[in-house]
Amino acid sequence: MEILNVVAAAIAGFVLGAVWYGALAEPWMKAAKVPRDEEGKPAGGQTPAVFAATFALQLIVAGMMRHVFALSGIDTVGGGLIGGLGVGLFFITPWIMINNLYSVRPLRLSMIDGGYAALACSAMGVVLTLF
Repeated sequence: MEILNVVAAAIAGFVLGAVWYGALAEPWMKAAKVPRDEEGKPAGGQTPAVFAATFALQLIVAGMMRHVFALSGIDTVGGGLIGGLGVGLFFITPWIMINNLYSVRPLRLSMIDGGYAALACSAMGVVLTLF
């Protein structure tokens, strides 16, 4: 049953990403300097392969979080929320910021991407502890 928890957690993170970046598409594209087509959408569009790869990567994150939670004895919803928030805020967000610092990207980009990491990992943590 653990694989179902991981898949459900990855789905939660993926859906939150669609909502988060849907709401912040304009500031994110400006901060990331994404090239755009004549309609203002990302040049080259978003292919199904990008979404499939994103979901596969979400599965990896959710799977590792489940493993760490099991080793740490995190098995309550509150523990999952705090554990997931910690992963997002203190592992993923700093790494995003390091990459963006060396790429000379704006702080705003790190805040948008780091905010998503914190939110998605929190949701994943909750989902992993629901079942």
